[in-house]
Amino acid sequence: MTETTDAKARIDETVKANDVVLFMKGTKAMPQCGFSSRVAGVLNYMQVDYQDVNVLADDGIRQGIKDYSDWPTIPQLYVKGEFVGGCDIITEMTLSGELDTMLADKGIAFDKDAAEKIREANA
Repeated sequence: MTETTDAKARIDETVKANDVVLFMKGTKAMPQCGFSSRVAGVLNYMQVDYQDVNVLADDGIRQGIKDYSDWPTIPQLYVKGEFVGGCDIITEMTLSGELDTMLADKGIAFDKDAAEKIREANA
């Protein structure tokens, strides 16, 4: 098995095994880039239970996730096996309330009051 195939298999397994997955630079406790930090911050603040995958720890995953989603940048958020987007998309979805709706529709628990506070702070 090539490294690329192996990385894709591991990504696929992680995306399918967890309701919410964030492929990011760093970890949810210690993000290593501003964009990853912003998305992790939103998820942490809204108390979403998610799996973080540090792409800096594995070059195969770092390139593999871009091929997997056909999306050029990191972070990347997946909910129930579906690619949702990167930092700009998640930020827009959070501010519009679209993220709340999607999480609720997919049965993902989150703190609705925290989501409202984010919107109020950015209004």
